[in-house]
Amino acid sequence: MARKYPITVSSWTLGDQCKFEDRVIAAKKAGYDGIGLRAETYVDALAEGLHDEDILAILDKHGMKCTEVEYIVQWAEDNRSYEQKYKEQMCFHMCELFGVKQINCGLMENYSVEHTAQKLRELCQRAGKWIIGVEPMPYSGIPDIKKGWAVVKAADCENAKLILDTWHWVRANQPCDLELLADIPADKIVSIQINDVWERPYAKSILRDESMHDRLAPGTGIGATIPFVKMIKAKGIEPAALGVEVISDAILAKGIEQAAKETFDGCAAVLKEAWPEALEG
Repeated sequence: MARKYPITVSSWTLGDQCKFEDRVIAAKKAGYDGIGLRAETYVDALAEGLHDEDILAILDKHGMKCTEVEYIVQWAEDNRSYEQKYKEQMCFHMCELFGVKQINCGLMENYSVEHTAQKLRELCQRAGKWIIGVEPMPYSGIPDIKKGWAVVKAADCENAKLILDTWHWVRANQPCDLELLADIPADKIVSIQINDVWERPYAKSILRDESMHDRLAPGTGIGATIPFVKMIKAKGIEPAALGVEVISDAILAKGIEQAAKETFDGCAAVLKEAWPEALEG
């Protein structure tokens, strides 16, 4: 029986230098239920000469699915580039192709809650049946859960929701306390991503460098993952994907098979202690 919350190796965890089938094989061998794909890694698969039917056939061959799609950005700009408009449409296509219902979205630019909510409303209207999952990131225009929820609430769209990530949660100096989620309905959090962090953060001016190069596998840092997952479970959140997003140059340098194994094993150890039901079929 498949897991209720598919444990997913997020796209960045295995980098962007591997072939599509190698990504699928490494994830399957490690124990993952699904892979995440960014628009860029999907296009990379097409650039290999694969067509949509080939990609689906490879997933089916290895008993895997794509369970996470990302990443729409710059959606609050009044004048968006054609690149971003195409990327958005690519994400919609990927959801249709893979049967994924949510798209991970971030926003680096800092605008008022009112402006951001209006632009989120417009994005949600374009997305139609797809869920827009807004991910707070401490170095972004939506730095924490407080502003994230304020924007999603003000947008007032059924398909506007939140995505919570351990690294971003901890680096925003937020305790793993249910009180911070008290005003947010559990079904307004569409999925989660887990990982761990070093005890000492990078300097604020280069915090994004830590996020993009130096995360840790779940349960291997300061021990933030277990309390984070316990908080998610206690809130009654039912994630569409339980992503493992460990963006780490050091781990990836060991090769994608080892990166997949190391991150899945860390995830499994955390879930065994904090949410054993999520680990079971």
